Amino acid sequence: MSTAIMIVEDEPELAAVIADYARAAGYVPSVHGDGVQALAAIRAAPPALIVLDLMLPGVDGLSLCRAVRAFSDVPIVMVTARVEEIDRLLGLELGADDYLCKPFSPRELMARIRAILRRASSTSLAPAALVLDEGARSVRVHGRMIDLTPSEYAILAALARRPGQVLSRAQLLDAARADNLDATDRAIDSHVKNLRRKIEAAAPGLEPIGSIYGLGYRYDLS
Repeated sequence: MSTAIMIVEDEPELAAVIADYARAAGYVPSVHGDGVQALAAIRAAPPALIVLDLMLPGVDGLSLCRAVRAFSDVPIVMVTARVEEIDRLLGLELGADDYLCKPFSPRELMARIRAILRRASSTSLAPAALVLDEGARSVRVHGRMIDLTPSEYAILAALARRPGQVLSRAQLLDAARADNLDATDRAIDSHVKNLRRKIEAAAPGLEPIGSIYGLGYRYDLS
């Protein structure tokens, strides 16, 4: 079955380019240039993923993202010419899964779409695949205990307590230090890499920790 991708973009030429690349990647794109029309279409037939421009007539992208999140967890990739960090943070806090600033490479957009859909597919197959026991400070993947260092556990627990929210490296560092662990900012990436490796070894295809470029990490598993 073909995967439906909705492109909400009021620049016709850019929307057409994204649609062409989406077709070439094997997706079935639909294009909407107005936020009100797009919201009605999403309610009627939710796509597998939405590429959402921030600046739209009728309903802007942030408002549309907020409205969609009230009834759907469909993945959303925001695209915009507004590069200020506050816009990036606000977009992600409202529930966007990723963010690209214009001008961007359509190939990069397709790569991000593939990664998001692959992650969404793998997590939906096993929503309770990864279980943390805070009392025992243990982690099980598909019922199998995995061996984590204290720092790795502290980082994973901090992310899992706030699913869907982006935590900066500084916040993860604070979480590790709250457990009196000797952690450094530069070590956070290394700990996350090791966490991913151990989880992948126990359950291939399970990717609960997402990277948000320039911001930090997010726990994406229900």
